[in-house]
Amino acid sequence: MPPRLLYVVNIPRFFVSHRLPLALAARDAGFDVRIATADIDAASQERISADRLPLHPVPISQHGMNPLREAHTLLALRRLYRRVRPDLLHHISIKPVIYGGIAARLAGDIPAIHAMSGLGYVFASDDPKARILARFSQPAFKLALAGKRSRMIFQNPNDQDVFVNRGLIERDKTCVIRGSGVDPTAFRPRAETETDRPVVLFAGRLLWQKGLAQFVEAARRLKGSARFRVVGYEEKTSPSNVPSSQLQAWHDAGHIEWGGKRDDMPNVFAQCHIVCLPSTYGEGVPKVLVEAAASGRACVATNIPGCREIVRHQENGYLVPPNDVDALADALRRLINDARLRRQFGARGREIALASFTLSHVIKETLALYRAALR
Repeated sequence: MPPRLLYVVNIPRFFVSHRLPLALAARDAGFDVRIATADIDAASQERISADRLPLHPVPISQHGMNPLREAHTLLALRRLYRRVRPDLLHHISIKPVIYGGIAARLAGDIPAIHAMSGLGYVFASDDPKARILARFSQPAFKLALAGKRSRMIFQNPNDQDVFVNRGLIERDKTCVIRGSGVDPTAFRPRAETETDRPVVLFAGRLLWQKGLAQFVEAARRLKGSARFRVVGYEEKTSPSNVPSSQLQAWHDAGHIEWGGKRDDMPNVFAQCHIVCLPSTYGEGVPKVLVEAAASGRACVATNIPGCREIVRHQENGYLVPPNDVDALADALRRLINDARLRRQFGARGREIALASFTLSHVIKETLALYRAALR
């Protein structure tokens, strides 16, 4: 019988965009792969069903904090594990890690891989609610990660150090796998589109912590020198959500071009000249920056963990201090005015992406971790 691998994730859309290629590679490598997730949207269900991956619904929210519902999630996962009898679990993001890790121990210490795509809102925000959540979540993390057959993946060394230094997990039970990987054949360099002004792109979830306000302010200061484009989607359950109505208002005021949600990201990168992510979020390794580098685009990002894994200052882009709009605008201005430097940074970004951030790198390292966990 092939070993049964169960992925547990609370955001179906995230699984499709970030982890579906890994799941398919695991199946090709001989695993019986299954997916447990929350209420699934039609597009994600269609994609997962098309790849013939069995789905198991679980009542798990992304940001909810109702104690009874959270306890229900934990018990539902324990029942699922006892029914499905997985040989290996892969928990993705905070709630699946905590509740799935505890449920794995209750169900017989099932081998479990835990993955954090960054420290996110709870650990990175100065919001009082986030500080309270961080304080109360640490004992839960410690309990969830204490299993003898538990291992944890981080996307950058800083996040790894945070968990180890706070005593949440032993270092020898952790590893760093940088990001979720990029397909270099889909995201490849294309010549810059000839336009009257360079296009500066912000792409991703519409969160204040991703630096949208700073991006718009930089756009105001540099108005006339470039076109500033935003594509992305709301995360309505997040306390940091920026409503699309706000993007439309900025668009109507002439500050940015609001492009809505896009599913053809290789084309989006081909139609821009610079990619900008002034995030203060608890990033792992931002997928948009990896894809931008693979696409041969110069990047401007904040000098925070995760962003500096892929953006190397003055090699393939610029790193600026968080919340420093002066530095952000200055870095963008240099690239807007220097096409040769953009091409130089773009070529170097492609080299960095191919060396360490391809999908094949991530799959190889993760499958090796799976096999070691089963042994």
